[in-house]
Amino acid sequence: MNAGKRERGFTYLGLMIVVAIMGAGLAAFGQIASHAAQREKEAELLFRGDQYRAAIASYYKKEQRYPKALADLVEDKRYPMPVRHLRRLYEDPMTGKADWGVVEAPGGAGVMGVYSKAEAPPIKTENFPSAYQAFAEASGYSGWKFVHSPPGLVPAVENSRPK
Repeated sequence: MNAGKRERGFTYLGLMIVVAIMGAGLAAFGQIASHAAQREKEAELLFRGDQYRAAIASYYKKEQRYPKALADLVEDKRYPMPVRHLRRLYEDPMTGKADWGVVEAPGGAGVMGVYSKAEAPPIKTENFPSAYQAFAEASGYSGWKFVHSPPGLVPAVENSRPK
């Protein structure tokens, strides 16, 4: 009878080891999945931010001034045929809200760029497109500023305001 109790104790110990190994494996998988999701959000932030930058550049090229608000990029009804520089106002993928930080043009002359309000440190720190090489030095996503600055105009990125 004594040998049967020892065998049950050994089986229980073996089961506990298997559960611990499975738990560690699931934790590692969760970490990898979370990392992959974060990288997807970063890629989406780069895409959406560049869409805003391109829309601001398009508006500036047509009007020779910056838009007063991001909504001006979606539909400009001052013309017989409304002009769309941006298909829609995108959400910030890092915060999940359409609550972008706005980079003001010098002298408060409109919106010259956007940035995420997320302060988390980015995973991506290299291999940025040439226009965004400065992102490699950013300590948080809020340092990724998507700015249109025509030649001869120095971007006033420190003049940022929440939008």
